[in-house]
Amino acid sequence: MKYSELQAVAEEQKNILFSFELGTIRELLQFLPITNSHALVVSGIRRCGKSVLLHQFIRNEIDDVFYFSFTDIRLYEFSTSDFILLDELIKESRKKILFFDEIQIIDGWELYVRQKLDQEVRIIITGSNARMLSIELGTNLTGRHISKELFPFSYKEFCAFHSWKYNKESFISYLEKGGFPEFLKTGNSELLSFLIEDIIHRDIATRYAIRDVSGLKKLCVYMMSNTAKLVSPSKLTSVIGVKSSSTVLEYLSHFESSYLLNLIPRFSWSVKGQTLSEKKVYVVDNGLVNVASISASKDIGRKFENSVYWSIRKNTKDIWYFSDGNAECDFIYKLNEEYFALQVCYEINGDNQEREINGLLAALRFFNLKEGTILTIDQTDKILIDGCSINMVPAYKF
Repeated sequence: MKYSELQAVAEEQKNILFSFELGTIRELLQFLPITNSHALVVSGIRRCGKSVLLHQFIRNEIDDVFYFSFTDIRLYEFSTSDFILLDELIKESRKKILFFDEIQIIDGWELYVRQKLDQEVRIIITGSNARMLSIELGTNLTGRHISKELFPFSYKEFCAFHSWKYNKESFISYLEKGGFPEFLKTGNSELLSFLIEDIIHRDIATRYAIRDVSGLKKLCVYMMSNTAKLVSPSKLTSVIGVKSSSTVLEYLSHFESSYLLNLIPRFSWSVKGQTLSEKKVYVVDNGLVNVASISASKDIGRKFENSVYWSIRKNTKDIWYFSDGNAECDFIYKLNEEYFALQVCYEINGDNQEREINGLLAALRFFNLKEGTILTIDQTDKILIDGCSINMVPAYKF
């Protein structure tokens, strides 16, 4: 690229930095460190508010920030060698903080970042592909980065956005609308449809040279339609019309790397047991479920479970479902080396109470735990049974 071309892009993007609204203060903000020795990397799905979060983080130092987004269409020819020109621009600007958006799409980016860290320049990076970031970070920036993940609004952030109290009514609204900031501002569901299209086309199909975009879309819709349900990835070939299950697994891996969804295994002490088990699907936000699935969008119970999953996921990646063949528990998760058992049921009644309690008890016995939780929409109770304590708690208090 020409120096003048980069200069024009940088000058225009400078205005973007100042155009960000402060927005709803994110819970992750308090956990972002200020450091010159490590690159701060914030990853998450497109449009979840990463740039706004970082604007909140640097708002008192905004005049010292050099902002550069690599998603600009004019940078399609940007290559590793162009970092030399970009570095000249940065030096001329005399900025002390570098804010790079989606830099991972450029080959060799991590070498340039390491060079700037060696010069004790403060660097902030945002990205929407977990796998691409982790590969380069683990190879050339080992021990030189601090990674954080951002997701769409949590329930507490949703309430802060609306200035609402924590109660059953606001939680149901959260279940129905989800937490994408821009959608909550406008109410325009097309924004969510466009988001899915962007991820499928730009982040997956184009990036990984996948020609069967129709198959990608079919699989995406199928997975979102099966939110909070069990699926067997190796048996999904018929869904997209391919012969090889490895293709399905590849597509699912791309969905996870783009933060569209997570697949969690049945708990087993063996890695092989977890790998071979059926997986449960959780879509990153109920708003996406609404626009991509007819069946799941009408099932408040599944959306309830989906929302609870992501509230756990923000604190740990060690999450499983439990099944011993006779009883099931929705979530087993490990936090600070301690296991927890959690059952999720929108409403406990005479038809499901025994099943839900027995499922939780089976998990408590398996892990030798004395206490477990059942999350409901608004019921509160405490049950003592077989030496175990079961707390029934409204989800908005969890």
